[in-house]
Amino acid sequence: MSFPRTNGKEAVVSWGQSFKPTPSPSSDQPSNPHDAADAAPDGNEVTGGLKVQIRWLIRRDMPEVMEIEQSSFQQPWTEEDFLGHLRQRNCIGMVAEYNQQIVGFMIYELHKARLQLLNFATSADLRRLGIGLQMVTKLVDKLSQQRRQEILLEVRESNLAAQLFFKAQDFQAVRVMRAHYDDTTEDAYVMRFRIHEHVADTVAFQPHNRIAFFDDAA
Repeated sequence: MSFPRTNGKEAVVSWGQSFKPTPSPSSDQPSNPHDAADAAPDGNEVTGGLKVQIRWLIRRDMPEVMEIEQSSFQQPWTEEDFLGHLRQRNCIGMVAEYNQQIVGFMIYELHKARLQLLNFATSADLRRLGIGLQMVTKLVDKLSQQRRQEILLEVRESNLAAQLFFKAQDFQAVRVMRAHYDDTTEDAYVMRFRIHEHVADTVAFQPHNRIAFFDDAA
């Protein structure tokens, strides 16, 4: 299996929100086993989450999307970066909206057998309220046994919050991409969510986070 590069851009950024949502009949809250059994990265359940509407990203959303992007990444995309990706026929942008305010977004590509998550962030002042979980749920709901069966993303080895968040959503680290980023020698972890992931598929790969090791040693 090959893992595409994304021009040195990290696919996801820090968040940390994960909670056990109350099932809802709304189409924006699918009833999937993965949606309702997630704990926060520190093992504590987060309550009082925000129920958001997840819809297509449109041109007038860009100022709010850019504000979230710039507050979330050290090397943020420009507006032209966003538009350049979204002009591609297989690239989709979606936003999470609460009270007529954009509180999160995700950019992903459609491939024959997978979804490739390119960019994902939530508002800095509204993290740990379940917004990221609801966006991941939306992506998982797009998978099917007949067609696309997995989601792939890349995350910096120093981004422990993102790693823990996705691990809580049943993503597994499956590969290390050495010196992947243009702005640093830092490695990237490729993480994957797959329908009916088998333990045998991932148990052999146990990535070692060098940044965490140095932090512990200090």
